[in-house]
Amino acid sequence: MEQADVVILGAGAAGLFCAGRLGALIGAGGARRIVVLDHGREPGEKIRISGGGRCNFTNIATAPDRFVSQTPRFCASALAGFAPQDFVALVDRAGIAWHEKTQGQLFCDGSARQIVTMLTEALGGCQLRLGVGVEAVAPGAAGEPFIVHTTAGPIGARRVVVATGGKSIPKMGASGIGYRIAEATGHRIVPTRPGLVPLTFAEQELRHSAALAGVSVEAAARVAAAPRKGQRAPLFRDALLFTHRGLSGPAILQISNFWQPGEALSLDLAPGRDLDGLLRQARGEGGRARLATVLGRWLPARLAGAVLDQMGLAEARIADQSDAALARLAERLSRWQVVPVGSEGYRTAEVTVGGVDCRDLDARTLQSRHMRGLFFIGEVVDVTGWLGGYNFQWAWASADAAARAIGSDG
Repeated sequence: MEQADVVILGAGAAGLFCAGRLGALIGAGGARRIVVLDHGREPGEKIRISGGGRCNFTNIATAPDRFVSQTPRFCASALAGFAPQDFVALVDRAGIAWHEKTQGQLFCDGSARQIVTMLTEALGGCQLRLGVGVEAVAPGAAGEPFIVHTTAGPIGARRVVVATGGKSIPKMGASGIGYRIAEATGHRIVPTRPGLVPLTFAEQELRHSAALAGVSVEAAARVAAAPRKGQRAPLFRDALLFTHRGLSGPAILQISNFWQPGEALSLDLAPGRDLDGLLRQARGEGGRARLATVLGRWLPARLAGAVLDQMGLAEARIADQSDAALARLAERLSRWQVVPVGSEGYRTAEVTVGGVDCRDLDARTLQSRHMRGLFFIGEVVDVTGWLGGYNFQWAWASADAAARAIGSDG
């Protein structure tokens, strides 16, 4: 049976980065053998498609409170050990030009493939084997802690790093094998669900929203439910997009990480504006302006028209509206409550919420508390970042933590 010192399962962001960091630490290609396995045909496929093909590779505002987990502070140690500036330094060293967009998001000026190339070139003597599926990981005989069963035959390994990702975007090969490995080796799994994903409506809501498909508006989104475990989901202010199936756009993708089936969303379609006051002011200015014309100052015309039509005010003039009527209209636009019936699922989800329970892992090393030599990093762990480069930063930080632990352990 083939033998290796370290077998890394998955050639995505976390797996590639862990291999490169580990190779630099313990000398890949020398006395130590590091093997990276992936069933895909190319490494770093999710990196390649991320950020519209430009890879939002980190966020300079990274902090533990930008992540969702049943163990909220678990990610703090790894994030402190490898900061966004550390990855930026590697990008600069590789000669990759980049720029900052809104909210601390860093993107390549050119293609995301530059990041994949940087990671694969850093592998050095590590062996990257593509087109090899992982079937199981089992404790080995004395002297060989693990046997990695693959479609190309078994590999004995002193250390195994599970960097298999989650269930999102199954057309790219996501399979959930990492969760099965975790369960088979005695680890708990926090129930998984799609994250950073568009939300869908029932037929009754679609009658109103489908006609608005393609309309985008700045909005503030929040889960309307009572706080869970004493913590309220954040309020996200960003673009909201109406679709043929429901709602999308950054504000909705962000809130999807916190939303649970059956909960209502509270949406402010004119954040930062006192619509009640503005409507009364417009009425006081006189004239016979239609409400639709007035609302068009602050909202897309199609959205304003649809809301007024639902309220029976399609042809109404602002001069004819009472204080109470204007207050109802302002309330409808500032505190629109809607209950999604679900999401578009893993097909379009950018990440998986949930995963290997952090209570079963060492926060400093990402090593299993139950099985020495077994590590879980990246998306497979119950740590999910907000939209905007946070999930890549978790991949780099968790991979670095595991690599340093393995390197120092010999």
